[in-house]
Amino acid sequence: MKRTGIRAFFSIVLVFNLFLVRGQEAYGDGCFGLYPQIQNIGGRQTTSLDGSWKMFVDQYETGYYDYRRNPMPDGSTFFADRSFHSDRTVLVEYDFDTAGELEVPGDWNTQKPQLYLYEGTIWYRQKFDVTPKPGRRTFLYFGAANYEAVVGVNGHAVAKHLGGYTPFNIEVTDRIHEGSNAVIVKVDNKRMFEGVPTVNSDWWNYGGITRSVLLVDMPMTFVREYNIQLSKDRKRICGWVQLDGEQLSQKITLNIDELRIHKTVSTDSNGRAEFEFAAKPTLWSPANPKLYDVTVAAETDTVSDRIGFRTIETQGTKILLNGESIFCKGISIHEEMPYAPSGRAYSEEHARTLLGWAKELGCNFVRLAHYPHNEAMVRTAEEMGLMVWDEIPVYWTIQWDNPTTYMNAEHQLTDMIIRDRNRANVVIWSVSNETPRGPARLEFLRKLIAKARELDDTRLVSSAMEKSNIDATTLTVDDELMQYTDIISFNQYVGWYDGNSDKCDRVRWTFPVDKPVFITELGGGAKYGLHGDSNERFTEEYQDYLYKKNIGMLDRIDALAGVTPWILKDFRSPRRFLPGIQDDFNRKGLLSENGERKMAFFTYRNWHRAGLD
Repeated sequence: MKRTGIRAFFSIVLVFNLFLVRGQEAYGDGCFGLYPQIQNIGGRQTTSLDGSWKMFVDQYETGYYDYRRNPMPDGSTFFADRSFHSDRTVLVEYDFDTAGELEVPGDWNTQKPQLYLYEGTIWYRQKFDVTPKPGRRTFLYFGAANYEAVVGVNGHAVAKHLGGYTPFNIEVTDRIHEGSNAVIVKVDNKRMFEGVPTVNSDWWNYGGITRSVLLVDMPMTFVREYNIQLSKDRKRICGWVQLDGEQLSQKITLNIDELRIHKTVSTDSNGRAEFEFAAKPTLWSPANPKLYDVTVAAETDTVSDRIGFRTIETQGTKILLNGESIFCKGISIHEEMPYAPSGRAYSEEHARTLLGWAKELGCNFVRLAHYPHNEAMVRTAEEMGLMVWDEIPVYWTIQWDNPTTYMNAEHQLTDMIIRDRNRANVVIWSVSNETPRGPARLEFLRKLIAKARELDDTRLVSSAMEKSNIDATTLTVDDELMQYTDIISFNQYVGWYDGNSDKCDRVRWTFPVDKPVFITELGGGAKYGLHGDSNERFTEEYQDYLYKKNIGMLDRIDALAGVTPWILKDFRSPRRFLPGIQDDFNRKGLLSENGERKMAFFTYRNWHRAGLD
């Protein structure tokens, strides 16, 4: 190689590595090239890139690192999108044109049997035609990709995102051109000790581009975010609008025609405008999930949404919706398809089936565990009158002392709140589930709770904690985290992991603070169609008897304000080994993985129908 060629090669490597380092400095957790989240992506002008994408497996990440495990320059990585068949005199050891395919959105585990247990890298490619419009901006939007996604456009890596359940977007205005373009994504779902979640969890690690990919066409200056809420006294609508672009000083008009509201405000030099005005909207509630057509019109952009207005607060041991006490009759849900192949759910159709089952149970509340579910799930729940518990995957044992782990968790919390802050049905932000007590953990979660309240002070903030035993039959929650949460929310499995079902009759609960009690998990496993005595584990009879005994125990908790048993339907988990019964499924569902109703489904439904309020 000539000396000039050597210099050029190492210059490319240096630039690429500097790009990575700058990204780490900017985002704190190894991400780079990401643009602030554009809210309400469904209300924008978009082109779907969903469908069949070319793919191949790269377990050793050969297309990204050299044999010394150093990142290669773009021209040497698979982002270059070379074809072996275009010039067979050149050594090329990959070819997207002749590769296999995967559907997007979708997980790879349930699309191809050989990928069922695969954890590692898969490369995706999609080609698309576009005619860039003068005076417009183009963004590439991903609903989610699990877990690490490095995105390339037309031969160059442009962004990296960490986290498998939150949306991200990249500006590609200067990256695309007239005619055919290509987006290539390196998706890696390997579990990481420093990740959020970490290596240890109890749900399937679905890999892939699991939610929609869109091209988003925007004006040069556009409405990036807005927050439109009912004041806590329920007399005013207030909030703010944030523009993005160069023309930041504009007039903004907020229109709610049904309320005869047409208010105009002016943005400041940073593109932000705040507003507050008197209003008497019909309040959103499970009994009347009223939504209003709302339009935010700037001089250069207009975005429409459907927004409900309500208040949520606590008073002593009660949860108040619109100033009235409400009992949260709930169920927990994982983001899995209603029927086989039980892969990652992503569509409105999936949401309507899952949430329809929750409504059939008599629920007015769903806990979307243990991570942010897709936006269709949250919006559909809002339309159907179901309150929502939104959660991030700070699950079990996170690296509490690792600053990059904290920043990752905070980014996921921030993205979840930005996406869902205008959804009236989202009433609780949750920062964690079943985490071990200790000073570092307490500080980690305290900071997340403070961040949630900084971003949105109109909802409750909590965490799924764990119970403690005072003695054999006296139970409590004595987690120090309670001093920062709005409710005492915790998981308990009396009768499954703690004794047998009859223990529920002997249990007494006591709590050290005067806050609403919310049991976020209870129950036990049963395989649909397996029958036996009520003391035989995994029979429908055992699960049904356990629910009856738990219901009796719950009825004796005076401060109880909500419950979300575990779980709506059976879901995949690699921790569940019992052949012929579990077969890689957590069997605590009230329905089987194929939607078949177990005996306990009707017992829980009847409890709600008996007049619980």
